[in-house]
Amino acid sequence: MARRMPVAATVIVVAAVALMVWLGFWQLRRAHENERLMAQYHAASKLPPMSFPTGPLSGPLPLFRWATGFCPKVVGQREAAGRNRQGDVGWAHIVDCANGMSAELGWSEDPNSKVNWKGGLVSGIIVPDRLHQIRLVAASAPPGLEAAGLPSVENAVPVTPGRNRMYALQWFSFAAIALLIYVLAVRKRWREERREP
Repeated sequence: MARRMPVAATVIVVAAVALMVWLGFWQLRRAHENERLMAQYHAASKLPPMSFPTGPLSGPLPLFRWATGFCPKVVGQREAAGRNRQGDVGWAHIVDCANGMSAELGWSEDPNSKVNWKGGLVSGIIVPDRLHQIRLVAASAPPGLEAAGLPSVENAVPVTPGRNRMYALQWFSFAAIALLIYVLAVRKRWREERREP
């Protein structure tokens, strides 16, 4: 008697296993991308300080590089979740300048703290900014604010390469377990079919 494979179940399991394997390889690619980004950020942090760019940016952003910029006039203020140098959670106070520069001037516990700063020189580290691509995290804060926590390259990517590899291992394990369960279920079905008169 010919053994029959359950067609629908086989298609579903093969599709699920293929998806899990694809997700595993995708996580491995993300690990390589995150390693490359972290190496780029480490290299930038060792470069000499630069002038903060206020014109259109082309090429890779100068993230995690020390820079100094001049804010001729503050045209906007905003707040974002942030930490101070001790790691306390609170609010980062960011100013947007007339020349296109954005600067994170400092930190406070109160999101409604108003920054009494009219402009001037700011030195610090360049980080990503959701509104203007990049902003400068000031190394020192004006009166009324505490110094904001300086960004670290280790926290620059949302998922570390090590975690990407762990996720890949999980996806590959899920695929192997799904295949094993499917093979055992099919073998059990075949044994039951042999017992039937």
